Amino acid sequence: MSRILLNIDGLTKAYPGVVANDNVSFDIGHGEVHALLGENGAGKSTLVKMIYGLVKPDRGQMRMDGDVFTPSDPRQARASGVAMVFQHFSLFDALSVAENIALGMENPPSQRDLAKQIKEVSENYGLPLDPRKTVGGLSAGERQRVEIIRCLLQNPKLLIMDEPTSVLTPQEVNILFETLRKLKSEGTSILYISHKLDEIRTICDTATILRHGKKVDTCVPREKSARELAEMMVGASFASPSRSDRTLGDVLLRVKNLSLAAADSFSTSLRGVSFDVRAGEILGIGGVAGNGQDELLSALSGEARTQHDMVQLSGKPIGQQGPNDRRLLGVLSAPEERLGHAAAPNMSLVENAMMTAASRQGLVSNGFLAWSKAKGFAERVISEFDVRTPSANNAARSLSGGNLQKFVIGREVLQDPKVLVVNQPTWGVDAAAAASIRQALLDLAAGGAAIIVISQDLDELIEISDNFAALNEGRLSDIRPMQGLTVDQIGLMMGGAHDAEVAHA
Repeated sequence: MSRILLNIDGLTKAYPGVVANDNVSFDIGHGEVHALLGENGAGKSTLVKMIYGLVKPDRGQMRMDGDVFTPSDPRQARASGVAMVFQHFSLFDALSVAENIALGMENPPSQRDLAKQIKEVSENYGLPLDPRKTVGGLSAGERQRVEIIRCLLQNPKLLIMDEPTSVLTPQEVNILFETLRKLKSEGTSILYISHKLDEIRTICDTATILRHGKKVDTCVPREKSARELAEMMVGASFASPSRSDRTLGDVLLRVKNLSLAAADSFSTSLRGVSFDVRAGEILGIGGVAGNGQDELLSALSGEARTQHDMVQLSGKPIGQQGPNDRRLLGVLSAPEERLGHAAAPNMSLVENAMMTAASRQGLVSNGFLAWSKAKGFAERVISEFDVRTPSANNAARSLSGGNLQKFVIGREVLQDPKVLVVNQPTWGVDAAAAASIRQALLDLAAGGAAIIVISQDLDELIEISDNFAALNEGRLSDIRPMQGLTVDQIGLMMGGAHDAEVAHA
């Protein structure tokens, strides 16, 4: 590390009802991996948007290599040497790798020359990528490589990475970290945003901690434990999830030889998926993104219909019943995509509560919507799951991703389901909130519910699951007790390894 690359001095940005960033100041050095930490709604996203030219600060200034840095849009930010890999990939499935990368370049070369550049850069940084492949056929890890290579072709001074490992297997995380270390050795600075605190301790040199929009501390992550970092973020101690002894009951949900054709050429077909979930059991299902997780949730929630007896609740077939009928029976779900699937972006939290809780919470009477009861339910979710929002009347899109996730999970948990299926329950959620959500799932299971947790967070699955299986290309592995499984074994199962390979890992 040498002199300062980016100096941030007194950045302030306010929106109606909230100060997102309040006089934030810190420096990022050349060749430094700098973590930006904070609980949900702490102001991380707004700060990054100001660096990348998506948002203009109200006050304060930035300097890049000593020169005033005021990007009015991402194009200017990129011209000044700032590149960003977003948490949600912005790729076109129907186009090739090279075509996608060309779309992000100001003056792209010919496809032949670009393909050559992609191969050279990808091989140099240990991220092998075929420029001719169609993006729709790539794994989540390969898609992330496309985003990273697109950034590296800009020769950035500063690379911003937002939750970069959320869709990767442990083996892919190791490859990514080797790439980041190589970039660092060449003098590239990295601003790293993640809620995975052990990763922060492994890869980052310095951490800046935000709380309620203000910078509250700076530290060297490797000198702190993950719990110490989490408590610095929230400003208080918090309890880790605790499991109570429970006896598993009868089979509540039975899935028998579930097969479902892909909805389109970029979806994944489910192939002969079978499992049982008992009362009081949490079944963890892992897998790299794009291996059938969304399709499985759709089949269990009723969004996708199956043969009648492929899905059974307490021995009764429900495969042909839709989401509302299944909700009445007690089968509830929370999909991965928060905005647009789990919640309508432009609707208020009260309206979003009404949409999924109307029948189970008695929010409709004689054809009339009981808005006062809906508001009361929404406010209960906000209170019990610590959702940071000025009001239950605020639109879903106004919440930070983590706070909306807390609302979505709380909305389902507080409806007292018999069976709950959740996909990525703590995605993008800070450590304290993740602990709270996991405890809520454990408590629900202790009360006799059958729970399926589909997640790419292996620590999460290890912490709360009784049994584990992995999805790979639409097929489910054998179910194994979680106790005794190692992270490496789980990673191999997610990659489609055979049982013999897993047993000897």
